[in-house]
Amino acid sequence: MTDCLTISEFKALGKKKPKYRNEKVVVDGIHFDSKREAKRHQELKLMLRAGLIANLRRQVLYPLHVKGILICRYKADFVNLDLKSGKEIVEDAKGFRTKEYRIKAKLFAAVYGYSILET
Repeated sequence: MTDCLTISEFKALGKKKPKYRNEKVVVDGIHFDSKREAKRHQELKLMLRAGLIANLRRQVLYPLHVKGILICRYKADFVNLDLKSGKEIVEDAKGFRTKEYRIKAKLFAAVYGYSILET
C-alpha cells in the first residue's frame, strides 16, 4: 500500500503562509484580514453601544491627491466619529508597518491634515 494524501492535506500543500503571519477570521459573519482587526472591531462596537463614538464604518477608501493628481488610495480599516471631540477618527489595525503603509500614512496626514490612529 502506498502513502496517500487526503483532499484537505493536498489542498494545504498549495497554501502559502501569510507574509506577515496574519490569520484571516470571520466574526459575526464579517471577514477580517487579521485577529487584531476583528478584536478592534469588537471594541469599537462596544464603544458605539456605549455612546462614545458614532458612524462606525469599515474599509473606507481615501483618495490621496497631490496637486490634482491621484497618487494612490488609502483604505482605512475603521472610521468613526469621536463624540467627545467631534473629530473623525481613521484607524488602522497594524501588526506590522510596511514601507508602503508608512508612505501612505505620511501622505494621508499631508493631504487630510490629521494622522491615522494605529491600534
